[in-house]
Amino acid sequence: MKEGQLVVRASHQLGERAQMEEPEEVRVMLRLHAGGWGSKRIARELGVSRNTVRRYLRAGGYLPYAGTSGRAKVLDGHQEWLREQFDRHRGNADVVRQELHRCHGVEVSLRSVERAVETQRQRLEAAQVATVRFETPPGKQIQGDFGQATVQIAEQKVKLHLCVVTLGFSRRPYVEVFESEAAENWFTTFEGAFEYFGGVPEEALIDNAKALVTKHNAQTREVVFSPRFSAFGKYWGFVPKACAPYRARTKGKDERGVAYVKGNAIAGRSFSSIEELRAHLCSWMREVADVRIHGTTGERPIDRFLRSEATALKPLGGRARFQQNRELRRRVHNDLCIEVDTNCYSVPWRFIGEDVLAVVSAQEVRISHAGAVIARHPVLSGRKQRSVLEEHFSGLTPRTAPHSEVLEPTDELLRPLAEYEAVAGGAW
Repeated sequence: MKEGQLVVRASHQLGERAQMEEPEEVRVMLRLHAGGWGSKRIARELGVSRNTVRRYLRAGGYLPYAGTSGRAKVLDGHQEWLREQFDRHRGNADVVRQELHRCHGVEVSLRSVERAVETQRQRLEAAQVATVRFETPPGKQIQGDFGQATVQIAEQKVKLHLCVVTLGFSRRPYVEVFESEAAENWFTTFEGAFEYFGGVPEEALIDNAKALVTKHNAQTREVVFSPRFSAFGKYWGFVPKACAPYRARTKGKDERGVAYVKGNAIAGRSFSSIEELRAHLCSWMREVADVRIHGTTGERPIDRFLRSEATALKPLGGRARFQQNRELRRRVHNDLCIEVDTNCYSVPWRFIGEDVLAVVSAQEVRISHAGAVIARHPVLSGRKQRSVLEEHFSGLTPRTAPHSEVLEPTDELLRPLAEYEAVAGGAW
């Protein structure tokens, strides 16, 4: 091996540490010195103290660091406990030092603990950045995740939440957009994906979303899903899975899928309404995401899906959607209506301009303000329809009767001027 290569290798091994503790590292120094390198050059190239280099060169080999001999004895017998605590506290050596004093009455410096767990720290840091690629068989897994994006909607920048689910084998994605990350929106996305793909996979892998996961113990890996998500999985026949805490990389296919949607489907675009954005995402999934050459598989997702995964999914069997409600925040327009799924539903006129909460179930749209229900409507099955109740105009004078037809403009007064003067309280 050439000297330059040896230096690079040694530099990676040693980093910026000021003292040598591994015999192999000392042998690297001795080999460089035997090749004609001076102690100053070795110290500069390896990023260590020149005195440290001289000490090992004089000794002709590895020697324990004199300053650690007394401290090492203090921690004798505690190495296994230190490693366990270091893992439990996710690499926080200062917390380990405090626990060492509290549990064992041993008081040492923070640096002493750091030296004792140095190897463990390197392993933990490597585990945090390492990604192990694994391939799931057809029909085995779907991965889901939420991501936020700021989108130009009707001349305003609106923060929206994208829910993206991806089939593990074919990499086919399905996308929905919402105003929150509520559990109902997870259910809506999964059910939309099942219908889009024509079947249900064996398991669904998610991050530790608060809306779906009640508890996930990082040490024991015990996972407790919310009762509703557990019931949802049982209803559709899939097994819920949650990736390890702080290890979202285990859900890498969908992590990259969220970034792909942001950078390809949405970036640089504006929309007149959220409904237009949803329509755009539907066509984008079919015309772009399904037919591009995937960077990992080297194939089009739709081809892998049709060849292997379509038949591996469990059939829907005509099963209806899981009974659940959607909660939507809406602002009341000047026509007394809010818009839900392109349809309009009226509320009492005094709530014009107010923000209301619309709870949408399979049969009903229930609208409330400040916790009180102000309107109820049957769900309209079509699109761009209006449900306007007569009583919502009560007390509005003068009022315009609810209707859906569009009036043609005219230059003639529709009423005598005297009637308008009477409504205004007399002539000007």
